Amino acid sequence: MKKLKRILIANRGEIALRAIRAIHKLEKEAVCIYSKADKEAIYLKFADGAVCVGPAHSNKSYLNIPAIITAAEMTECDAIFPGYGFLSENQTFVEICKAHNIAFIGPSLEVMEIMADKSKAKEIMKESGVPVIPGSEGAIASVEEAKKQAKEVGYPIILKAASGGGGRGMRVVEDEEHIENAFLAASNEAESAFGDPTIYMEKYIEKPRHIEVQILGDKHGNVIHLGERDCSLQRRHQKLIEESPANILDEKTRKKLHETAVKAAKAIGYYSAGTIEFLVDKNLNFYFMEMNTRLQVEHPVSEMVTGLDLVEWMMKIEEGEKIPSQDEFEIKGHSLECRILAEDPEKFIPSPGKIQKLYIPGGKDVRIDTHIYAGYTVPQYYDSLLAKVITYGKNRNEAIKAMKEALKEFTVEGIKISAPFHLKMLENKDFINNNYDTKYLETKGLV
Repeated sequence: MKKLKRILIANRGEIALRAIRAIHKLEKEAVCIYSKADKEAIYLKFADGAVCVGPAHSNKSYLNIPAIITAAEMTECDAIFPGYGFLSENQTFVEICKAHNIAFIGPSLEVMEIMADKSKAKEIMKESGVPVIPGSEGAIASVEEAKKQAKEVGYPIILKAASGGGGRGMRVVEDEEHIENAFLAASNEAESAFGDPTIYMEKYIEKPRHIEVQILGDKHGNVIHLGERDCSLQRRHQKLIEESPANILDEKTRKKLHETAVKAAKAIGYYSAGTIEFLVDKNLNFYFMEMNTRLQVEHPVSEMVTGLDLVEWMMKIEEGEKIPSQDEFEIKGHSLECRILAEDPEKFIPSPGKIQKLYIPGGKDVRIDTHIYAGYTVPQYYDSLLAKVITYGKNRNEAIKAMKEALKEFTVEGIKISAPFHLKMLENKDFINNNYDTKYLETKGLV
């Protein structure tokens, strides 16, 4: 396997700058793509090359596969780092990279295809002995079949799109009276969002926690875990605060969860960074939900508690290097991440515009991943993520304390940001006492 020399970053924002740092750390060259809306992005100044791939809208720039491949070939890049979102889980893109002899820094195409189909992924996990949520054996073809399956599974049930995620094509159904409308609505939304109307069914786990295990595999069959993350504080299935470890778990459950995630990754021959996501019920029973075959936005909290650089290791794995063994590093302390969004902290309405003034916090246990600066204009075309504030402590209380101080210092003028919402949550008694679930914000009327 050849050593990589020049890597194209097929993404934007904070992850582009994050990737440049890892690439330079490995003494390789980094080339960025950008849209016309991102021509003033600060990270373009730190890259070894930059290519404009189209106008502002994503489908004409960051999702423009021919333009991105051309940019890679034009700048003689031998690999592409996709980050998250955009083309990070696009199987066609991976296939085209391979056809052009450009390495895709991520898992194999075969594994991506298996895990992209949620119902197929569930079947494979079940065969491998991984606990799965009771539900349909595969796709549901009609309303009549949905009614039949729901009776067998037992209400409440949840209908989910077989492709995609982020809460699209998803409906919770309490009884048979509402299943027809829910099925049609979920199917139509899935087709609109992902081009695939396929729906499957699961038993709806009430008041669950969303716990995910970060795994890392190499091309030699080795798989390790980097502990788990609690991502339960969400707004409409979008994560807002993540932390590691998940304090709701006892040591017995934690050990079993880690072993199960590693087992699942080995069962499909997984390599690169990936995440096995589980729902955990009030009795600490856990069930496989899905696998993300890419880097996650919240990966820094796993880095903070392990000391490993996930982006760096993704590149090393692509070059054929073996990952460290499980006992070569220690998981210790506690880390939190707050996603700072360009949004109204009360109404969650996007707030694009020019940043007039900016102060970014720092300190021993504070890490800020961001691409913004004073004078930067936040474009309206993309995800509203401005920065990730990550803190570390010997325990959860210390990490929360450090986060509160960092958020109080984080100053942005000219646009609204979500930091006040995060501060409010960090002082919320239920959050402090770990007494919440994935629907907490909606049920409490906090969003």
